[in-house]
Amino acid sequence: MYMKTKPFKTTVVVSCLLCLTLLAGSYSPVHAQSEEDLALLDRSAKAFASVVKKAGPAVVHVAVEKEQAAKGGMQDPFDLFNDPFFERFFGPQFRHPRINPKQEKRSFKQQAAGSGFIIASDGYILTNNHVVGEADKITVRLADKREFSAKVVGTDPQSDVALIKIEAKGLPVLPLGNSDALEVGEWVIAIGNPFELNQTVTVGVVSAKGRNRMGITDYENFIQTDAAINPGNSGGPLLNIHGEAVGMNTAIFSRSGGYMGIGFAIPINMAKNIEQQLRKNGKVERGWLGVMIQDVNEDLAKSFGGEVGGALISEITDDSPAKKGGLLQGDIVTAINGEKVADVGDLRNKIAMTPPGSKLTLRVLRDGKEQELTVVIAEQPKDMSAFDKKSGDGSDLGKAGLSLQDLTEELADQFGYKKNQGVLIADVDANSAAAELGLQSGMLIEEVNRIRVGSLKELRQALKKSGNSRQVLLRVRSGEHSQYVVLQSE
Repeated sequence: MYMKTKPFKTTVVVSCLLCLTLLAGSYSPVHAQSEEDLALLDRSAKAFASVVKKAGPAVVHVAVEKEQAAKGGMQDPFDLFNDPFFERFFGPQFRHPRINPKQEKRSFKQQAAGSGFIIASDGYILTNNHVVGEADKITVRLADKREFSAKVVGTDPQSDVALIKIEAKGLPVLPLGNSDALEVGEWVIAIGNPFELNQTVTVGVVSAKGRNRMGITDYENFIQTDAAINPGNSGGPLLNIHGEAVGMNTAIFSRSGGYMGIGFAIPINMAKNIEQQLRKNGKVERGWLGVMIQDVNEDLAKSFGGEVGGALISEITDDSPAKKGGLLQGDIVTAINGEKVADVGDLRNKIAMTPPGSKLTLRVLRDGKEQELTVVIAEQPKDMSAFDKKSGDGSDLGKAGLSLQDLTEELADQFGYKKNQGVLIADVDANSAAAELGLQSGMLIEEVNRIRVGSLKELRQALKKSGNSRQVLLRVRSGEHSQYVVLQSE
């Protein structure tokens, strides 16, 4: 839309000129302000450059190789001569003469690269598990172009942290900061090797903290940043303006495969805890409470007489620290050792980072009243992923991403169901078969393979009668409507 301008009236122009004349003494010349602004920008730019200059030498390029077996008719992804596309036009005689067409199995080398940063002068390096976890050969290239073979000290797939080591002395070290002190809006700097472009520097801010349930790792407490992160940045440091590593760049949210303004970094405090255990024991020991939990939304808060936040205990495992400590189904955990529990992810991370054998004081809300209980945290079972699923439903439905629980009177009232009407879906794993079907927490499973179920016990019995545990027919209710779905488990 365009608008014509109108000339100012003379009286207005004169008045404005008079005002400017009277106030001229109180304003600095425009060029002087510009010089001050430029000087401020120049100092800021030099501050960023100084941080990068000090931190850069401790950031490394991590190249990996893995021998991959090709089974059946699977082709080497790098072998264009044996691509079926060419055979369509030139026939099977176009096959590369070095390849035996009768050979069913062969192998090829997969190559990839990421980043890392040196945390000890004698060669210890932090990086991502997904960079080095399954590698047969790891080569580390320093900023000064020197190359070293590296060995894996330990990896932790549940957090995506890995510790590797090269045989060298007197290496530059990147100081580790305190990610808990990081504030949303602070400047941060990412250094890494995106797309093999070594020592690439990007700048942004902390967009958010405490991002979890992203479906990236089992234990998530990510720092979100808009500093550009791309493939190859994985394992590199996220720095504060003091040149300290406050995070480890790990993942991006992208629909194109490249940067879209949302990146995620593992908080350095979590990485430090894991690194210390990997260096000492070669593995990570996590704390375990033995409960199934769910978030407390506004409706649940009203029903249980509390506030939004914390973690509601929906089920307690027999012979667990929670059971021994006196926790009950329906308790809402609001704090640990006086520190507030925000949600399910927060509680899981706090418990997991607690050394086994430690005593914790939990503040819980029970029947609308607060009380404190002491629990002794145990070591997390080795088969924890399977254990979590079994504790939720005791069935193969857990493998499809469902965590289930009995429908108590309180929960039945809350969701508008009747007691023993079915089995409540407490949680659905992101990117699971159940999630793809549109199943959500709060829905009710009323039938399993055309058999009515009113409890977890009946659900397990119905599944045992099925001849195909990997494909289950469920009738699921959401409010006043129900539907049949076929759930495929892995």
